Amino acid sequence: MSPVAVGPAFVDLPAADGGRYSLSSFDAELLVVVFLGNGCPTAKSSEDVLIDLHGAYADRGVGLVAVNPNNPFLSPPDTLAEMAKRSALKRYPFPYLKDADGQLARACGVTRTPEVVVLDGGRQVRYQGRVLDARDPARARRRDLQEALDDLLAGRGVRVPVTDALGCSIVW
Repeated sequence: MSPVAVGPAFVDLPAADGGRYSLSSFDAELLVVVFLGNGCPTAKSSEDVLIDLHGAYADRGVGLVAVNPNNPFLSPPDTLAEMAKRSALKRYPFPYLKDADGQLARACGVTRTPEVVVLDGGRQVRYQGRVLDARDPARARRRDLQEALDDLLAGRGVRVPVTDALGCSIVW
């Protein structure tokens, strides 16, 4: 697996907050695009890690957007209405977008939730893979997403630019 060279643009995706977002809606120097599924235990276990990362890195030029790529007709927990409930329950401090046809997920080459793509200011993919090296954050030995962000913010290349995502298969 290797990350795509250029992060795909997305336009006018509906969000759990009632808004609509495009790639151009985000001006952060680094943008973390994390694919989540409401019914996936691994995705659920990563939520607090992502919320904490957002809080720790937002002032350092890092933005975060969550995207749900699961087919809402085949996976009822992944409708926009259920996403809004989940986002409110967990108090997501970042937008949670619906990629109902999975087009963005396919363009990014992601296959699991959670799976992350980190884009730089030129919207080149600099990291793709997992959030942590364990499904349970308490068992993690590596914080792959955080390490990638730290590398980029320090002005160096990501030491491990691709990792295998852990989690649930996307429901296409």
